[in-house]
Amino acid sequence: MDSPAKEGSGEPYLFADEKGKVYLSWLEKMKGHHAFKYSSLTAGKWSEPILIDSGKNWFVNWADYPMIASSGQDLVAHYLEKNGEGVYSYNVKVTSSPDQGKTWKDPITLHDDGKEAEHGFVSMLPYRENFFFAWLDGRNTVVEGTENHDRHQGPMSLRAAIVDKEGNKISEWELDDRTCDCCQTSAAITESGPVVVYRDRSEDEIRDMSIVRFVNNGWTKPEAIHHDQWKIAGCPVNGPRVVANGNFLAIAWYTVSGGKSKVNVIFSEDGGESFGKPVQVDEGRAVGRVDLVILEGKSVMVSWMEGPTIKAAKVHADGTKDSSLIIASSSEARSSGFPQMTKSGNEIFFAWTDDKDKMVKIARLTF
Repeated sequence: MDSPAKEGSGEPYLFADEKGKVYLSWLEKMKGHHAFKYSSLTAGKWSEPILIDSGKNWFVNWADYPMIASSGQDLVAHYLEKNGEGVYSYNVKVTSSPDQGKTWKDPITLHDDGKEAEHGFVSMLPYRENFFFAWLDGRNTVVEGTENHDRHQGPMSLRAAIVDKEGNKISEWELDDRTCDCCQTSAAITESGPVVVYRDRSEDEIRDMSIVRFVNNGWTKPEAIHHDQWKIAGCPVNGPRVVANGNFLAIAWYTVSGGKSKVNVIFSEDGGESFGKPVQVDEGRAVGRVDLVILEGKSVMVSWMEGPTIKAAKVHADGTKDSSLIIASSSEARSSGFPQMTKSGNEIFFAWTDDKDKMVKIARLTF
């Protein structure tokens, strides 16, 4: 498809609201600053890009990208802004619009710790009449007076919050006090409430995927979705994706198990309380960078990078999968970012950063 994003664009994100309206957000590198823009799809055509915000002191990163979400007329978006001299000192800024993006409110800072530390890798989606957020929070990684040393003094943590349509925070929780440092988080809404999936980190440096669930007005303790036993003394920068329909839930993730890179999909029939056996979907050259959408019945479409190629395949809860499709040729370079995917009706949309042309490109798949 034609893309509303022009040369110099990157860090795309796709979102489809409950009515199936598709939104694409991205960053454009301007002279001396960055602009955060979005476009929506109507009758197969992208609208003229709308500016959400711009700034000179933003933190722009290939793996920690801004997002947009919609709930009727209300839009919410987040981006990252530097909060100190440290390379990885930045805040999550949240802005909202009550009129489909015509006007945007002054941004708030999602977290209240005031630390010059890393805050990012946000998950964001509508929840009842509000919005649910989850993010990695570095308030415990720095000690007062050492903020500029770019050295972690303690573990990264996982936090979540409910934010209303005006951008006011209603509640906040710490979900896990020790997580991997820079893998994306992912969230979905089940019949019981939100679930968050993320890469955990044990004292022995096992970095497998864990889930926390909001059940009976409280959060469960972190539980592994599958024991890959990936021991790695560093962050692989490769987060999971979770989707849900009622209490049917699916998760896609990248791991290294038995010395082999893998992209797996796993299913749950009870909102993430228990899981079946994982289904391996890659073809031997898994890079990860997964995305996931739920289809009719108990099936999903998963996308991932197989070497420099973006691929996708249908996977079914009975453990079977269809042949993979080639979506686009890309690059394993960090500048190619994380390919994005969303579903509307019988169409799936893909967005990625073309490392050669230095712009966001889009493809549409009808199934």
